[in-house]
Amino acid sequence: MQFIDPALDAYCESHSGEEPAYLKVLREETYAQIYMPKMCSGHLQGRFLSLLSHLVRPKVIVEIGTYTGYSALCLAEGLAPGGMVHTIDIDPHLPPFVAKHMAAAGFQDRITTHRRPALEVIPTLPAPFDLVFIDADKPNYPNYFEAVVDRVRPGGLIIADNVLWSGKVLQPSTEQDHQTAALVKYADMVAKDARVERVMVPLRDGLLVARKR
Repeated sequence: MQFIDPALDAYCESHSGEEPAYLKVLREETYAQIYMPKMCSGHLQGRFLSLLSHLVRPKVIVEIGTYTGYSALCLAEGLAPGGMVHTIDIDPHLPPFVAKHMAAAGFQDRITTHRRPALEVIPTLPAPFDLVFIDADKPNYPNYFEAVVDRVRPGGLIIADNVLWSGKVLQPSTEQDHQTAALVKYADMVAKDARVERVMVPLRDGLLVARKR
């Protein structure tokens, strides 16, 4: 993954909300102990997700792709009273790590983890959804969008991560691998969908934020 200049990133972080201590510990342990640590949302993107969640005040958040739980904790910060984050992942090794950090942050009663394929879990979750965060296997992004869009309330958000894919989305279609091609397909699909209004934000590896009409 290639992001903006580290000095610019640090400048942005210094002018954004402070990273909570429990998230700093989670991020540091992710980088020290877990494979592919750049998958962790991190300070700046985490504060952006938290801000969006606070603006929406969601009761039901659906996160597709838990990894080590950083983004789930950020999203949970903005929950309305009695709200719940449903985070979905199939990784067999990370649940103890995730559970430890959710408990340390005091959010274990506001985050429910699901360990089955997302397309199986989504139909079982309580609707309407107020906020959806997609950050899992890239080839399924279009399928995830179609699985959630009609269950998102008007004014709710669907946020997809990694939509710039280290700039690979600008490659000619003949040179794109299957993951890049899927992300391009997703962006084009959302851009043409009359059910949402959208903006692509070049934050970190790119976020595509779609608001349900």
